[in-house]
Amino acid sequence: MKKNNMVAMILAGGRGSRLYDLTKNIAKPAVHYGGKYRIIDFPLSNCANSNISTVGVLLQYESVVLGSYVTREYTWGLDMEGGGVFALSPREKDESDLSVYRGTADAITQNIDFLDQEEADYVLILSGDHIYKMNYDKMLKAHIDSGADATIAVMEVPMKEASRFGIMNTDETDRIVEFEEKPKEPKSNLASMGIYIFSYKTLRKYLKEDEKKDSNHDFGKDIIPAYLNDGLKLQAYRFK
Repeated sequence: MKKNNMVAMILAGGRGSRLYDLTKNIAKPAVHYGGKYRIIDFPLSNCANSNISTVGVLLQYESVVLGSYVTREYTWGLDMEGGGVFALSPREKDESDLSVYRGTADAITQNIDFLDQEEADYVLILSGDHIYKMNYDKMLKAHIDSGADATIAVMEVPMKEASRFGIMNTDETDRIVEFEEKPKEPKSNLASMGIYIFSYKTLRKYLKEDEKKDSNHDFGKDIIPAYLNDGLKLQAYRFK
């Protein structure tokens, strides 16, 4: 099966405090699901089934169990030469002290050297604690065909529930024209799934600029609004 030129980066460092006792001593993506499986099996299996060969799993909170689990060589079919699953934790670098990941965008910024060495044209950003089945290869094709700088997966939710989500407002071609975080009066019911495909060269530039700013270093709060403000093309990908 031909592999695509996209690297996946799975954000798996969150505390998962809403699960209370289940995540007291373990990262949320490492919580067991259906007996022998763990929540992170879903995005990892999606990657393996979407022709993605290289996956970075970004660890932080209670990372020991999760790190050892995701780097087992025989799992998910991602153990091919030149690819695999890589556990990426915050690390001390020569020019700075040890720093935790300050936000979702900062987690990627701190691993730009990893993405540079992989020489990928596209970067897929995922959450490590979502349970769903999706073919990211189809989303990548839509991203390329549309000529977008970034593509965001969206799901239609009941309009009465839309105020609970980040909402993408689009034109008739599904180009994103506005992003509203939990709007009191939503204009659409297209909720962001937190699944992004970025053309890497452009993303790299925006991440390095955001690194120097006083911001939340977050995709939803900083990077996506910056793309929109600068007139870049953001496309919605409707997931069913």
